[in-house]
Amino acid sequence: MPKLRTNRGAAKRFAKTGAGHFKRRHSHKRHILTSKSAKRKRQLRGNALVAHADEREVQQLLPNS
Repeated sequence: MPKLRTNRGAAKRFAKTGAGHFKRRHSHKRHILTSKSAKRKRQLRGNALVAHADEREVQQLLPNS
């Protein structure tokens, strides 16, 4: 049986937490920031958790994490 390969694109975007969940960054924080309000940009800071419905898919992309 061949080795399980990690999806390298997913590995750069998701990280596993100590509790076994996956953390992710917020989207919409890259460009055209002048038209976004300060409140919206502030709330996009920091990390968020991958939704429970998507965790299985991320786990399949990152089998060795």
